[in-house]
Amino acid sequence: MFKVKKWILVSRSSLLSDLLHHYWPQEFLIKLNARTPDQVTTVELSQHSLMLIDLSSVDLQTAYQLTRLAEKLIAPIKLVYLHYPRKADAAFILNPLKTAGIFYCNNTLAEISAGLNGILRGQHAIPDAIAEKIVNMESLESETLTLREREVLQALLCGSTNQDIAKKLYVSESTIKTHLYRAFRKIGVTSRGQAIAWAQQNMHEVRV
Repeated sequence: MFKVKKWILVSRSSLLSDLLHHYWPQEFLIKLNARTPDQVTTVELSQHSLMLIDLSSVDLQTAYQLTRLAEKLIAPIKLVYLHYPRKADAAFILNPLKTAGIFYCNNTLAEISAGLNGILRGQHAIPDAIAEKIVNMESLESETLTLREREVLQALLCGSTNQDIAKKLYVSESTIKTHLYRAFRKIGVTSRGQAIAWAQQNMHEVRV
């Protein structure tokens, strides 16, 4: 008996959800479920073979948390990111083993559909520039924290905000967020509270 595959689209855009729901179930012979980020649960996610995250309506921190949620699943699931930003350094949200597709804001629906057809055949649809970053990401998981990442965690432990840390280190807030997300991935946490608890137990003081 033919089993219909289930995909889940995570987006806050009803317009995008309605548009894709009109085309993709018939084109790919799948069932497409649309959810907002707060509606996604581990149980429901485990019933899907593909999760598509709309980065035009889902912020990078939330996308990172969704990726981490997918990493915890025993059942295999592939990840596809829509409206991936060209300028922002968003590679930290990607899982090298689960990421199957990345599409920019200017990719047409036809281009995305072609990429998804390839993914269904076991291929990947990832731009070369990002693919190079992903190749090196597996080693990132086992690396120790960099000095800058330790500095940021130490500042977090002292109660500093991202803005406070950015001023102390003379960098932008977006850079601080990148350091935090990479540190979170390395130490296996998903929130500031968990990171602070980890730092209390595992870090010696680093002056910022």
